[in-house]
Amino acid sequence: MSETEKRITINSEVCGGRPCIRGMRIRVTDILDLFANGLSAQEILDEMPDLEMEDLKAALKYASQKLDHPVIAA
Repeated sequence: MSETEKRITINSEVCGGRPCIRGMRIRVTDILDLFANGLSAQEILDEMPDLEMEDLKAALKYASQKLDHPVIAA
């Protein structure tokens, strides 16, 4: 199991089955939104003390992997 798989969990009973950080109710999209709104990694960690730097890295890697799909031109 990769580090990303250990940190990103999907449970149908938590946040409607959306990918979360280590089973907490902090969604991957929450992390992405914070970055998109200009917060630094350290600012996110200061605001959410239950998170670790590796959680932030896992969220970014997870999103990258989900968006990296082949495009087949017809």
